[in-house]
Amino acid sequence: MNRVIAKEYLSPYVAQIIIHAPLIARKRQAGHFVIIKIGEKGERIPLTIAKADADKGTITLIVQKVGLTSHKVASLNAGDEIDVVGPLGNATHIEKVGTVLCAGGGVGIAPLLPIVEAMKKAGNKIISILAAKSKDLLILENEIRSHSDELIIMTDDGSFGQKGLITAGMEEILKAQKIDLCVTIGPTIMMKYASLLTKKYNVPTIASLNTIMVDGTGMCGACRVTVGGQVKFACVDGPEFNAHEVDFDELLMRLGGYKNEESQRYQKELEKTR
Repeated sequence: MNRVIAKEYLSPYVAQIIIHAPLIARKRQAGHFVIIKIGEKGERIPLTIAKADADKGTITLIVQKVGLTSHKVASLNAGDEIDVVGPLGNATHIEKVGTVLCAGGGVGIAPLLPIVEAMKKAGNKIISILAAKSKDLLILENEIRSHSDELIIMTDDGSFGQKGLITAGMEEILKAQKIDLCVTIGPTIMMKYASLLTKKYNVPTIASLNTIMVDGTGMCGACRVTVGGQVKFACVDGPEFNAHEVDFDELLMRLGGYKNEESQRYQKELEKTR
């Protein structure tokens, strides 16, 4: 079992949790994730490692309250225990390519942070564009800014930065200068349209897929996706793939497969607390 060191809310629905996990902290690289579980019979869910401190032996996870388990994780406090397994998945391929456009939406900004940091350290020019529904839902702005040569903020309601979807801001950049690589992480529908846009401009694009996962080792097959016409497992083949080859429509359909059951379970748990 691992112990929670600290917890704070970054927005009304997003919590940042620091966990003591020295072995994971030492081995973690940008792009890696962990599988967490609360209690012996708890649900297993994947979370990307947003930060790691090898000296302190801690990792930082950021979770958005959506279903039952994510609400439970967000409610943890210092001293609570949680099962953590990792690091899992393939690390991001980091190299100097020139100018990298890093596009993050919502809680997807969390897994984007270590990639922005690593790409900058590799000598790339970093243009980051972050999107949220409103200013109060934007996370990690200062952290992303500290590793970026340029930062653009987009909000749906115009409460901060520019008003509009992330693709509008991305296209302004793509028209204005040469981009050598794009990395996009966020809601699946966002990554789909970001990918269609960069394909139009012939910019190589990497997407980190937020699939359903159970064991995280390729055994269960729950995280399967179609990439380039072939079946891949996001946990062991990914989670990052060539975005232009991902079947996003299939992925969106699979992600919605258990929404009714998840909603019913969450409502039942709420009723128990009333």
